[in-house]
Amino acid sequence: MSGEAAEIVFDHATKRYAGRADFAVDHLSLTIPAGEICVLVGPSGGGKTTAMKMVNRLIDITEGDITIAGRSVRSLDVIELRRGIGYVIQQIGLFPHMTVAGNVATVPRLLGWDRARIDARVRELLELVCLDPDTDHSRYPAQLSGGQRQRVGLARAMAADPPVMLMDEPFGAIDPITRERLQDEFLRLHKEVRKTVIFVTHDIDEAIKIGDRIAILREGGRLAQYDTPEQILASPADDFVARFVGADRGLKRLALRTLADVQLGAVNGTSPTDPRCTSSMTLRDALSLMLTEGAKQVVAVDDAGRPVGTLSIEHVSDLLGPNA
Repeated sequence: MSGEAAEIVFDHATKRYAGRADFAVDHLSLTIPAGEICVLVGPSGGGKTTAMKMVNRLIDITEGDITIAGRSVRSLDVIELRRGIGYVIQQIGLFPHMTVAGNVATVPRLLGWDRARIDARVRELLELVCLDPDTDHSRYPAQLSGGQRQRVGLARAMAADPPVMLMDEPFGAIDPITRERLQDEFLRLHKEVRKTVIFVTHDIDEAIKIGDRIAILREGGRLAQYDTPEQILASPADDFVARFVGADRGLKRLALRTLADVQLGAVNGTSPTDPRCTSSMTLRDALSLMLTEGAKQVVAVDDAGRPVGTLSIEHVSDLLGPNA
């Protein structure tokens, strides 16, 4: 399995451990379209990591099935299955005695790639994750920062061009500033190299930022809601989901759109004291800017500083309406 992104289907996938009456994952059914990022999120005991590990059979399925591009993971040779799935974890798991290049080349070597092909792929991937292929390839993990090690882990997971990637709290052990940069880097990377990604996190804000779709799991591994971030924030399925996403879900919705995504008001009647911003600013940040500056509107400007539209507090309020 390599190359094109693949659809993943959970078909009543269930995990129950021997001697326990309760489920770890309870008849989970959902479809992840090829090339999309699905984030599994929920409280401790919700079965997020268990569900993800059932995909590459690090944990065996008790009942039901999971298919990748129409093929049951239960029917595949487990070694073939795992070599076709990129796997990134919080602890990264780099081999300390291997250089950066050696770590990234691990799976291609196992697959019998020739030296020239491996070297070219390592160079390509280091550039892709914003590491220097000339200076960083010969360094060892102990010589790297946490953010750099996580980038190497990401490159290693992508080395054999897998159609599927599993990511378990990949940015969880990193400081907030580096974490945000890595999230942005990952989203940029995903636009360039479309993979089907299952991403586990306990952080609803990370889920909203990263996911094309979010699966919220309750305790016991039962699916509470599976939808786009916008729909989950606008229409939580029940009180559990509403509490989980937080009372500030309206503000979270504003973070999903930029000024460029909405119809802006006319520029006539603006004041020189109105705060200026770019069209790439999120609606949430624009609202924050208005409140901070005590202004009723912001003026969006182009690269040359020319006004292109306005956004008022009233407009933001309308955008949060039930039919927005």
